[in-house]
Amino acid sequence: MKKVFLLLLLVLSQSSVFAQPNQNGVQDKRPGYYLFKNATLHVDPSTVIEEAWLLVHDEKIEKVGKNFEVPKSTQVIDLKGKHVYPSFVDIYSDYGMPELKRGMGGRGNFYEMKFDSDKKGAYSHNMAIKPEVKASELFTINPKSAEELRKIGFGAVVSHVKDGIVRGNSVLVSLNDEKESTSLLKGDVSSHYSFLKGLSTQTYPVSLMGCVALLRQTYYDADWYKKTNAAKERNLSLEAFNANQALPSVFHATNFHDVLRVAKIGKEFGVKYIIKGGGDEYKRIDEIKSLGTHMILPLNFPKALDVEDPIDAENVSLADLKHWELAPGNPAALQAKGVEFSFTASDLAMKSTFFAQIQAAIKAGLSKKDALAALTVNPAKALKIEDQVGTIKNGLLANFLITDKEIFDDKARILENWVQGKRYVITDISLSEIAGKYKTNVPGFNTLTVTGEVDKPAFEFALDTVKLKPTVTRDKNFLTITYKKGNEGVTRLTGVIGDKKISGQGVDAKGQTFTWSAELAEEAVAKKDAPKAADKVAENKGGMLYPFTGWGNKELPKQEDLLIKGATVWTNEKEGKIVADVLVKNGKIHSVGKNLSSAGAKVIDGTGKHLTNGIIDEHSHIALFSINEVESVSSEVRQEDVINSEDINIYRQLAGGVTTSQLLHGSADCIGGQSAIIKLKWGESPDNLLIPNSPKFIKFALGENVKRGNANTTPNRYPITRMGVEQVFIDAFTRAIAYKNEWEAYNKAKVKTGLVPPKRDLELDALVEILNGERNITCHSYVQSEINMLMKVADSLGFKINTFTHILEGYKVADKMKARGINGSTFSDWWAYKMEVKEAIPFNAAILTKMGIPTAINSDDAEMARRLNQEAAKTVLYGGLTEEEAWKTVTLNPAKMLHLDNRLGSIKAGKDADLVLWTDNPLSIYAKPEKTIIDGAIYFDLTTKEQKEKELRDEKNRLVQILLAEKVKGTPTERPVMRPRAQEVHCDHIMEYDNISVEQLESFLQTLNASGK
Repeated sequence: MKKVFLLLLLVLSQSSVFAQPNQNGVQDKRPGYYLFKNATLHVDPSTVIEEAWLLVHDEKIEKVGKNFEVPKSTQVIDLKGKHVYPSFVDIYSDYGMPELKRGMGGRGNFYEMKFDSDKKGAYSHNMAIKPEVKASELFTINPKSAEELRKIGFGAVVSHVKDGIVRGNSVLVSLNDEKESTSLLKGDVSSHYSFLKGLSTQTYPVSLMGCVALLRQTYYDADWYKKTNAAKERNLSLEAFNANQALPSVFHATNFHDVLRVAKIGKEFGVKYIIKGGGDEYKRIDEIKSLGTHMILPLNFPKALDVEDPIDAENVSLADLKHWELAPGNPAALQAKGVEFSFTASDLAMKSTFFAQIQAAIKAGLSKKDALAALTVNPAKALKIEDQVGTIKNGLLANFLITDKEIFDDKARILENWVQGKRYVITDISLSEIAGKYKTNVPGFNTLTVTGEVDKPAFEFALDTVKLKPTVTRDKNFLTITYKKGNEGVTRLTGVIGDKKISGQGVDAKGQTFTWSAELAEEAVAKKDAPKAADKVAENKGGMLYPFTGWGNKELPKQEDLLIKGATVWTNEKEGKIVADVLVKNGKIHSVGKNLSSAGAKVIDGTGKHLTNGIIDEHSHIALFSINEVESVSSEVRQEDVINSEDINIYRQLAGGVTTSQLLHGSADCIGGQSAIIKLKWGESPDNLLIPNSPKFIKFALGENVKRGNANTTPNRYPITRMGVEQVFIDAFTRAIAYKNEWEAYNKAKVKTGLVPPKRDLELDALVEILNGERNITCHSYVQSEINMLMKVADSLGFKINTFTHILEGYKVADKMKARGINGSTFSDWWAYKMEVKEAIPFNAAILTKMGIPTAINSDDAEMARRLNQEAAKTVLYGGLTEEEAWKTVTLNPAKMLHLDNRLGSIKAGKDADLVLWTDNPLSIYAKPEKTIIDGAIYFDLTTKEQKEKELRDEKNRLVQILLAEKVKGTPTERPVMRPRAQEVHCDHIMEYDNISVEQLESFLQTLNASGK
């Protein structure tokens, strides 16, 4: 019995030791009961209790209500006249995470490619995929940052490491200044994703479309890994990725294009992402609403632009001016559409501007109730942490704010921020008010007027008309005052605030001491608050543009029934050129003939003009955020993932009569990415530009570009010879055939239990589609020998080539192309711009045409695409094609090679109403498109161009005048960031990341985001 008793004592003694942390000195851990009485308590944005009681015990809220019993040891704090709110919650933070030291690695230099991961262990092959990162294991308290956030009202944040495409999971922490073990509230709160590869030193991915492809492949890899139960490999990254799918998923987007891109990925994999936006969601508000997702909105609204210099005013874009005006209204626009959102302070360079930005959003139409919800209940609900933070309710953490006025009053101050029941004084609640007029005996003055904030008073001494404003510092009830009078030295005063009196000692400029005092003569009269601009919805005078750029439309063009009468119609059919009427109904060509009529149709006089179908550009790189990925085989990337619907080249090419473009991957890779075929519907969202159910295409490339033969430095990427190019194709299709066979065998035998499916490979999926005849090849090509090589490879491995593009030595191999049914898409008269085109001739297109090969003239150049009608005309000069044959090289022939000639390419009943009304013969250098029509909607109209120009000038001037007035008022301004002229891209251009590191890119993006651009 004695032994048992001693053992029990030992256990108890050890328990008491281990129950307390090591501490040098005496511990003071009293039972903390606080009762806050008589406050206006904002339980949540919809619930307010007047003269409420709030009981706090230790770190939790014990009880909320009125006149209830409290423990005898309770400390009572009277908050009469004060307001209590839940402390704010930021769910997109990196507080407490390790600093990301950014070097010069990343997407960087093509000629120093790095393929393998530096990360040791059974992790992902790509360093940008790091789902295994656990923020809870990395979190450390940062007292300075915590204090900064507490001062603007935050009590808790959800924090993660903002690095990589798959970023791991987050942690919920409170903003106290104690220990990590106390602050860390919940681990594994949410999983995080982005399209930025971060600090990865691997070259892949080099493009935005590569980031999308890598993320998609990771989802498929993780699904396969889950199904196989790690039977074939062990991958800690995929295990973590799958585990994280049980958490809310948060995706970082930099702009509305990203938001729509994220939603497509979510739809593919059944994930409803919470999306951290870029602040420009108002530009595509209806599309954003249709996603039904929770948005996290930044508050880094752009500063007013300094356009006092006429050159700056001339150079700044209308889009930047309008974004400055409309960005603060972004939250209100989402609120009006019923989109739920939270705010984050993470993008604010200066956290002290937080409330000013909230006020700007309220002034722009956001209700105060919704502003409060976006900082409290909405973020808590979005990440399922409402059982701890976000409201003031029994059992939740004692995270709350005490303010002297309603929190979004522009004069309101946060007095205290209580975090986990610990008091943090922001503005000393005990400070007495001293504003008023005083009689004083300070030498040289007889009156003192005190104004300003209670903790930051402003003094003005006066004697008759002489007035002086000293520098004043208040610490509790002590004052330090300094001033310089005339040419005298500095006089210093110290003072103590008493009851209606201030008194103390002074030292004048000569070093003589004196006593001084000031007695209150007249208390400051509280001003009645005038109706605040913040309570009014700002009038949006400028309105939206679609797209949001110069030459955008105030409204999207609408489909109309049109009757074009009396034009010379280039039918591209057996009828040839005829003078006739064309009737358009419901976006289709209804009929072609004489004396047509239709009630309600808009009549367009075509007399003396020429009507053609729209020009089709088989080879284009406009309207894309990415052109090239830089692996030898990049068939997993898709141009449709990176369509830039705001590209001004869409409008410019409409003005040149182009209505359809195939957006191709570049020629940096032997096997490039999957193309996108779009109609140039200026103002529509990216997905609405795509032609639904259009045939599938992919870009291949031969020659100098893929082996980098025109580079000064030899890359370390295979291949570097034309022989190596051939081997890349053989290897890729050999793998694809084996992959295809593996899937076919599995699909035949998958009824067997326990059969492991093959691993889905997006790169090989596209090649199998080629083998199956479901995806068509457009191949960048120049030299006869390589063209022959690829045809032989295709013959031997069982796939077909649809089109050789450029094909400047096509005249040498026309017979072989014709035998295989291969099309040619070429330039009209480009030659001698590099070695492999030294034998190009301007007769190439005509020779191919006369050989019976469907031949197109393409642009590969945004400027040339504006004049493809003139490029087609050159085939009449070089080769003697008829006008109608020449016209087909930019209309019917590209429609055929895109397998869209059942819809496009000629003017025939039943085809799409993609039409151009020209002022002259379309092959003439004098011809201009008067109207460019797509699916029965007029997207370009020369007759209204001057009026549109005037409207744009007037709108820009209106905004410039507002900004000039803002500068006069003293509003802080910044000079506009002058964007360089967009570089026109060609096949071999590595677009937005060419020769810069990801760190430089992200820094640039952050700069643009911070300025709202």
